[in-house]
Amino acid sequence: MLKANQLKITTVMDGTVSVIDNMTGGRKLLSQWGFSVLIEAGNKAFLLDVGTGSEIMNNVQVLGIDLNTIDAIVLSHGHYDHTEGLQAVLAAMHRDSVRIIAHPEALALKYGKFELKDGSGYEYKYAGIPFRTELLETLGADFELTTEPTYLTEDVVVSGEEPMTTSYETVIKEAVTKTTEGFKQDYLPDDQSIYIRTDLGLVIVMGCAHRGMINIIHHARELMGEEKVYMVLGGTHLIAATKEQLDATISDLKKINPRWVGVGHCTGQKASVVLAEEFRHKFFFNNAGTILHFPYSG
Repeated sequence: MLKANQLKITTVMDGTVSVIDNMTGGRKLLSQWGFSVLIEAGNKAFLLDVGTGSEIMNNVQVLGIDLNTIDAIVLSHGHYDHTEGLQAVLAAMHRDSVRIIAHPEALALKYGKFELKDGSGYEYKYAGIPFRTELLETLGADFELTTEPTYLTEDVVVSGEEPMTTSYETVIKEAVTKTTEGFKQDYLPDDQSIYIRTDLGLVIVMGCAHRGMINIIHHARELMGEEKVYMVLGGTHLIAATKEQLDATISDLKKINPRWVGVGHCTGQKASVVLAEEFRHKFFFNNAGTILHFPYSG
């Protein structure tokens, strides 16, 4: 089992920037709507998501991250704000082969569906990976597409497809995919997280939690054979949650009783404030530049 003091998690990209240690050598971290986290577990390193655009490379340099130490890139799902940095990251790695783990549906043609202001119909905006896989492969991308869990180490696992079991967590109706038969609801089966088993309990790192934070935690506990949750970290997609969903999420999260709840990206200001009020000393904002050493002390 991984010793907690062998774990370090650095948030490389988020929509906000940590006010602590956010400058190195006169260069500042950049914020961007997107998400990227570096997980260092023992002598292994994994990058979960790569943010939006080439701005991630600024933060990689400011944070002193050596991309050549990364053993694999994991995509939490196929939306652009988690994948658009792929071209820049792969180009900087200068490798013949870079392992990229994703669900097959991450490569689907993903769109956002928005109602026109005059109510006459809908418009569709592309929201998927902005590069052809062939281009990324020329830069070294070696896609490993699977719906099943992937064990990066004995204690660090990519979740694979996460079941939806709660009655109140749903995928937003604006998420659609383009098929030969037209646009269809995207239930985001490609949504996945990284589960880390430590001697303090589970550390669950989520990219967006489109399929529900509580669903994800239930799956992590079952897959990893561990009930105790030490930390829940990352995007929670509560930005679009109704009051009923938010209340139910908080109720179940209190029953799970994680030691720490660290949120950012798609959590939204309103939900973040409510979580902060409910979990108080257990809560923290997870921003670009947040560096977590374990055991975490706040």
